Amino acid sequence: MQGWRISMEDAHAAVLDLQAKSTGGSEKPTDPDKRLAFFGVYDGHGGDKVALFAGENVHKIVAKQEAFAKGDIEQALKDGFLATDRAILEDPKYEEEVSGCTAAVSVISKNKIWVANAGDSRSVLGVKGRAKPLSFDHKPQNEGEKARISAAGGFVDFGRVNGNLALSRAIGDFEFKKSPELSPEQQIVTAYPDVTVHEVTDDDEFLVIACDGIWDCQSSQSVVEFVRRGIAAKQDLYRICENMMDNCLASNSETGGVGCDNMTMIIIGLLNGKTKEEWYNQISERVANGDGPCAPPEYGKSEFRGPGIRNQFEETPDNYDLENDRSRGFSVRSGRIILLGDGTELIPEQNDEELFDQREENRDVTNHLQHESPDSSARGDREGTPGPQSKNETASKAEGSSTAANLSESPSSTNKNSSGSGTEATEKSASS
Repeated sequence: MQGWRISMEDAHAAVLDLQAKSTGGSEKPTDPDKRLAFFGVYDGHGGDKVALFAGENVHKIVAKQEAFAKGDIEQALKDGFLATDRAILEDPKYEEEVSGCTAAVSVISKNKIWVANAGDSRSVLGVKGRAKPLSFDHKPQNEGEKARISAAGGFVDFGRVNGNLALSRAIGDFEFKKSPELSPEQQIVTAYPDVTVHEVTDDDEFLVIACDGIWDCQSSQSVVEFVRRGIAAKQDLYRICENMMDNCLASNSETGGVGCDNMTMIIIGLLNGKTKEEWYNQISERVANGDGPCAPPEYGKSEFRGPGIRNQFEETPDNYDLENDRSRGFSVRSGRIILLGDGTELIPEQNDEELFDQREENRDVTNHLQHESPDSSARGDREGTPGPQSKNETASKAEGSSTAANLSESPSSTNKNSSGSGTEATEKSASS
């Protein structure tokens, strides 16, 4: 969704058979037990060129890496992100390009999920209605990020890199990558991603990948509960995406940016060997039995349009113990519904504690306004971002791109693959 912006700068990718895409378009699909699916969201800034390049090429470049051929998906993702930067630099068309983009991507096999992230787009796993973060926002005020920025000769001002960029890792943004004596991982802004590896269990229901146009309006937990309610109501995944975007969209452009941004969201259903119908039925039964949190029934109605209110539901701690949670009795979440005229706002019974909060950035800005020294308090255990990397950790160079095999439906329609994943992605433009 374009939202209130004058242009759409997001891009996305959904590739259900990554190996087939990387082998010249073979008509024979990969063995379902070995098949890898790829999904990515790229939130552009300063223009759309780098985001569009990333959406068209990151999955191809990752599949070209030597580590990918060896089955080392984690290293292939790290190498692929850096190789994407080099591919842009080496293309004469982008010689004076100043734009950049985030990259939140996932590679999914039959029993494992790899998530790579550079920037502040986010990947969140729905585990029986609980939000489990598989990525961590890269913000300049994070202590690990700030240390790298300072070591490379940069600074953080008003929560921004050199007073300009509001995120600390990105593809592109080459004006922040001009130190020849430093490795790509050590630049002021780096494309080097964090990679999380997750073993899939039967409790894992779906994965959400979205840009900050969603996360600025909703907490991770509220998104998971919203999606779960839509699934329980047997809505198509693309329809849930549309409803979420409409829910986040500001009623006008006077909200200070919240609800006005471009929005891109992908929901990947983790079928775990079940058919699509069985997957829907299982989640519906869990919700009916109170097995895990879920948004109120109003959120499962296709005509429902609530306001884009941040932190509607209780946020999940990022170190929760799923085994301990199994002993707790969950029920459909209740709360007071307050009519606002243009929709409804759910007020939870408990205070929300934002998992990816902005308190550090707010303190940083406040201190500057008061002419005090910047607050150096850490983001705590949620940071999850490494400091400057060794110069030896460099990536293999991309060797071009391969022809894509037409083995699946369009990413904007319902998709299902034999490895146990289904997806629907929605990206639409709003007339404003």
